[in-house]
Amino acid sequence: MTARAHIESLLRARKLDVTLTSSQPWNRRESAEDRAGTGVPGLDAELGGGLKRGQVSEIVGLRSAGRTAILCGVLAAAAARGEVVALVDTHDRFDPVSASAIGLDLSRLLWIRDMGDASRALKAMNLVLQAGGFGVVAFDLTDVPPHGLRSFPFTTWMRLSRVIEGSQTVAILLASEHLARSPGGV
Repeated sequence: MTARAHIESLLRARKLDVTLTSSQPWNRRESAEDRAGTGVPGLDAELGGGLKRGQVSEIVGLRSAGRTAILCGVLAAAAARGEVVALVDTHDRFDPVSASAIGLDLSRLLWIRDMGDASRALKAMNLVLQAGGFGVVAFDLTDVPPHGLRSFPFTTWMRLSRVIEGSQTVAILLASEHLARSPGGV
C-alpha cells in the first residue's frame, strides 16, 4: 500500500475523508436519518427535511422574533422521536413550563443553566457534545454581551463542529447574530 493510500484509509476510518481531493466529486448520499425534523413542516421543507445531523446550525434573530419558539419545537420534535436533548442556558432564560406546554417532554431534557459567564457555558457545551448520545444539543447565547462573544477564540465554532462531525447529534447555536458561519450547517 502506498503512503497516500494509507493516509486516505486512515482519514476514511476517522470519517475525515471529506477533506480529500480527487478528480471525482464527493458524492455522499443523504438519507432521512441524516436530518432531524424541526417540528415545523414549512421549515423542514425549506431545509430539505430538517437540520443536518453532525453539524452546527444557528437560529438567529432579534428578541421576540420566534427563535426560542423554534428551538423549543426542535427540542420537542427530537424528544418525541425518543432522543435525549440538552440545552446549555447561559443566562437561565429557558421557561420549562412554556416548553412543556408546546410538547417538550422535560424528562428527556438535560438543562444546564445559569452558567454565570459565557466561557463556562462553552466548556459545558463542549463536554455535552463530547459525551455523545444526544439528538439535539442547543447553546443559548442570546443574552451574552458582544464582548463576551468576542472573547471566544476564532476557532471555537470549528472545534465544536469537529466534535460532532459524523455523529447523529444536531448542535444549535441560539443567538442575536450569526456566530459560527458554518459551511455545512444552516
